[in-house]
Amino acid sequence: MSEAHAGGRGRLLTGAVWCVLLLALWLWGREITDGPGSSATPTAGDVAAAGRPLAEPLPPAHAPLPPARPRALVIGALDVNAPVEERGLDRAGAVDPPPYARAGAVGWYRGGPAPGAPGAAVLVGHVDTDNAPAVFYDLGSLKPGETVAVRRADGTTAEFTVEDVSVFTKDRFDAAKAYGARDTKRAELRLITCGGDYDRDRRSYSANVVVSAYLTGTGRN
Repeated sequence: MSEAHAGGRGRLLTGAVWCVLLLALWLWGREITDGPGSSATPTAGDVAAAGRPLAEPLPPAHAPLPPARPRALVIGALDVNAPVEERGLDRAGAVDPPPYARAGAVGWYRGGPAPGAPGAAVLVGHVDTDNAPAVFYDLGSLKPGETVAVRRADGTTAEFTVEDVSVFTKDRFDAAKAYGARDTKRAELRLITCGGDYDRDRRSYSANVVVSAYLTGTGRN
């Protein structure tokens, strides 16, 4: 067991809380040009891929696909095959993730692009529950160059390549980098969960883990 996983499992019994992911709707209604300061440095040992140099060049981007609803997320490197649920914003303006009773499911923010369509699609998931790992428990161990697939309602599978894994601390969260498309002509994907240190008193994590990927291939499901 790595230090990263040892630290993560030590948080499971402290009680879990969804770290609030504030998503302003204007992020998808206009081009993002500015954002507050950011920290892409791991705050704990739970994001092994952050800052890791690429072993080989990443593949070229594939042309975006027509919009279609996501049905399942498959991450072979993490042994994840999870259903995807459409989610909106709660009263506080945060992404409303699947409930803890469905901690193995992933939430797609339906106010943004669909995975495979132009822009940055956002999928969120829990890192753990009160007594067990959740769907994105090992998300930080993804490496650049690994693949993520999204099975879509139109029968196509959008295949994405991870380009980086970052940790954004709550006090220096950069919404533009976390949610905004790096290239508006590409189809991009963001996988987001909690990370950093767990505060027992506040029942909250100190950071967000953000995996960024882009469309590099397609298939049929």
